[in-house]
Amino acid sequence: MSQLPPEDELTAEWWAGTRNGQLLLQTCQDCGRRQHHPRNLCLSCQGTDLGYTEATGEGVVDTFTLVHRSPRPDLQVPYVIARVRLAEGPVMLSTLVGDSEWQIGDAVRVEFQPLSDGRALPVFRRMQ
Repeated sequence: MSQLPPEDELTAEWWAGTRNGQLLLQTCQDCGRRQHHPRNLCLSCQGTDLGYTEATGEGVVDTFTLVHRSPRPDLQVPYVIARVRLAEGPVMLSTLVGDSEWQIGDAVRVEFQPLSDGRALPVFRRMQ
C-alpha cells in the first residue's frame, strides 16, 4: 500500500503549486530568505510573515545515495535519493530520475511525478 505525504495547513500552498507543475519556495517577507521545507518561521530572522515564490527548478546535486533495498514492497529498487542545492539557495531532499551514472555537481532540473490525489512529487533529472 502506497502512503502519500500528508498535506496540512502549513504545506497546502506548496502542494497546490505541485498540482500546477510549480516548485514553490517559502519566502520571508521581512528579510527575503527562501527556504524549503515549509516552516512556521524564517530560519534567518525568525520572522513569521512568510509567503511563496516560484523557483526556477534548477539546481546541483550536492550528494546522493543509491538505494538497493526497498523500505516498502511498493517501491522499486534501485533508486537514487539526493540532496539538491536549488539555484535560489535552499537544499531539497528528492529523488534523481533518468541516468544511473550520477556525480556530485551534476546540474539538474525539476520534474513532477503525479500522485493519486492530484498532487505531484518533485524529482530531478540531469540537465542536457
